Amino acid sequence: MPKHGKKYTKASEAVSKQAMPAEQAVKSIKDLAYVGFDESVDASVNLSIDPTKGDQVVRGSVFLPHGRGEDVKILVFAKGEYADQANEAGADYVGADDLVEKIKDGWMDFDYAVATPDVMGLVGKLAKLLGPRGLLPNKKVGTVTFDVGKIVSELKKGRAFFKNDKGGAVHFSFGKVSFDKEKLLDNLKAFLKALVSAKPASAKGKYLKKLTISSTMGVGLQVNPEELLRQ
Repeated sequence: MPKHGKKYTKASEAVSKQAMPAEQAVKSIKDLAYVGFDESVDASVNLSIDPTKGDQVVRGSVFLPHGRGEDVKILVFAKGEYADQANEAGADYVGADDLVEKIKDGWMDFDYAVATPDVMGLVGKLAKLLGPRGLLPNKKVGTVTFDVGKIVSELKKGRAFFKNDKGGAVHFSFGKVSFDKEKLLDNLKAFLKALVSAKPASAKGKYLKKLTISSTMGVGLQVNPEELLRQ
């Protein structure tokens, strides 16, 4: 079992072990932050799904009204007029064969990858490199599209993706400790609504089994998701 420092232990002793209102939990996260950098605030949601079944995979995207407080780097695989659209929208890297070769050589300095459908045959050569990192463009979440200007703009403004892990949980960052309480609550609510919308038809039982939020180095606080979704 990992050992925690004195500050973490003190913070842990100061909070309830029971589920609490989201507003109280967010306030506690901000009040108890003790490290010298602007931590991310993360949600971990246990779902009533069987992650071994393909029809119960939970995957989707959400537009966070206040973003994540991060500057994201976006790579776009495109040619011609679509490359021009990507550049105009603010993409950080735009290209095709040149980017494929660069990534094959080990370069991965980007947060999201977008591709137009006509170059996916080329991008497919990188599946084993990008897939495990969650960076492979995917039509289901909108990152394989000819409307590259729109998706680049949305990603810059706060669109983010989520997917369940092998244990049937979804882990998602929805802001920074420096955000005010209202912004964090708005972002968390938007994420939960998107997560509910992504519920597989075959999922049984109480879908959102447990919601825990925490800062990067902070204590996990259990929150009642239904209370937040009713607001």
